[in-house]
Amino acid sequence: MTITILDGGMGQELVRRAGRATPLWSTQALLDAPELVRQIHQDFFAAGAEVATANTYALLPDRLVKFALGDRLDELTQTACRIAADARDAAGHGQVAGSMGPLGFSYRPDLAPPPEQAAEIYAAIAAVQARIVDVLLLETMSSVDQARGGLMGAQTAGKPVWLALSVMDEDGTRLRSGEALSDIEALLAEFRPDRVLLNCARPEDVSQGLPILAQFDTPFGAYANGFTQIDPRFNTIGATTDLLMTRTDVGPDSYADFAENWADAGATLIGGCCEIGPEHIAALTRRLKPDAPRPVAAPLDA
Repeated sequence: MTITILDGGMGQELVRRAGRATPLWSTQALLDAPELVRQIHQDFFAAGAEVATANTYALLPDRLVKFALGDRLDELTQTACRIAADARDAAGHGQVAGSMGPLGFSYRPDLAPPPEQAAEIYAAIAAVQARIVDVLLLETMSSVDQARGGLMGAQTAGKPVWLALSVMDEDGTRLRSGEALSDIEALLAEFRPDRVLLNCARPEDVSQGLPILAQFDTPFGAYANGFTQIDPRFNTIGATTDLLMTRTDVGPDSYADFAENWADAGATLIGGCCEIGPEHIAALTRRLKPDAPRPVAAPLDA
């Protein structure tokens, strides 16, 4: 079984290095410090990652319009995708995944538009990303309908589609909507994404949900976050991630322990989400791909 190593969480790594959270979150770096985004991609590749996830998670019309940046959606999307592609080319290997986050807000599928409306928005974004990226990655989809809208839109671009689902804190068998994770099976059969993953949930909850994904015919994977839980106040566009508390017990070695268990369960794509940095990816690479070439590590601070 061949395992592909994903990168870690761009947004929180930017916060860590910049020393502050902003209402625009990861988009702020595209405006102020694109070289920092490039450095983080390079550091993840140096740590063993084989996929660079473009810094496009928050490049969505509803988020940008709030900050009078709606007319720059295509420009910023292309910039983020090219930065990731440049890092891939410099590394000499790997893929670029174009991230598409949830409409409405993360972890709030109740705020998402209906699937048909969402599909139109995602199709337009996917068309721009597809000029540069290798894969389209729908991230933190937290309900069946939210995932449906994303898949309907992404599949129009002619690129492989990976679907990443987020499950509840304390119950990895349920999407954040409260729906059973198993309810996604019909959607997988209908749209046939190339991969299905669990993302942006606690490692323990990912471990609980993966056996459900293992029952389906779609290759699966996982990349968890390092938050204690999702604070209910983190619920509107402009909310800053300093509302979310970082765990102190999910260091590189303990995260690699979880990753080993996911691999044992059959996961073939494994990486990290928010609060999982290059040092975590280096640790899980050593565990899961000990014979992989070891590039000289790039500095972890830009």
